Amino acid sequence: MKDSRIYFLMILSTLFWGGAFIAAKLSAPFIPPFTLTFLRFLIATLVLFFIIMIKEKNIYKLKKEDIPVFLFTGIVGMVGYHIFFFKASTYTTATNSSLIAASNPIITCILSVIFLKDKLSSKGIIGIILSFTGVLLTITNGAIANILNINFNKGDILMIIAVLCWASYGVFSKKVMPRYSPMTLTFYSFLFCTLFLIPFVIYEKPLSLINKVPYYSYISILYMSIFASVIGYLVQQISIKQIGPSKTSIFVNLVPIFSIVLSSIILGEEITIITLLSTALIIAGVYICQKSN
Repeated sequence: MKDSRIYFLMILSTLFWGGAFIAAKLSAPFIPPFTLTFLRFLIATLVLFFIIMIKEKNIYKLKKEDIPVFLFTGIVGMVGYHIFFFKASTYTTATNSSLIAASNPIITCILSVIFLKDKLSSKGIIGIILSFTGVLLTITNGAIANILNINFNKGDILMIIAVLCWASYGVFSKKVMPRYSPMTLTFYSFLFCTLFLIPFVIYEKPLSLINKVPYYSYISILYMSIFASVIGYLVQQISIKQIGPSKTSIFVNLVPIFSIVLSSIILGEEITIITLLSTALIIAGVYICQKSN
């Protein structure tokens, strides 16, 4: 496959990921968080299972000693992130959610230094400072000087917790990465996430809400499951193989840009100077940190 085609597909994937924040905004207010997370990953797990059965034959070779890691990544990384993400979506804008989520590589970098003893360069530190400045601008709406006197938006705080959960997935999944393909690793994380959620879904009694949920919420679930989770992930893996992880990671920085534009078009959210400045700082910080490490 030509590099130009890969570039196009990666741009398309980042568009899908950016759209996931809008899809969450259209579904989270109507569907309980555990049920919403369960439906997203049930569909994604089934689709990914059939793809793996065609492409890989060692899906069942899961080592017992690796099960705790998969449980952690599935429960904390997948369940934790999405529960807080969907709850955050009911309180804050899709724009803010996407900007805070864009700082994930920075949080992952910090956790890697703490838990995996990775080294952090001076450029990496500059990148972290820039990104966190962008996040602070986002959650304070530009009033960083008055940060101690601000009543923070509940959704922004929940989104920060969500990013911490997702970053922990990235850090701790490294322990089993050498033994499994990325596709198998993701499948088992999806599977454990789905199985863990079953009792919580039963408790939420979602069947009583079927007639109250608007049609676009169901479309949003399918979108997040197939386009954002499965297609976006598979294209990313092809891209890593074709053009390498460094070039691939650069495309991910487009996610908040697409999300901001889509939020404005679909949800009518306002694009402010603070939004643009926050976006520039976060993306610049992530880019510098990625290039330095």
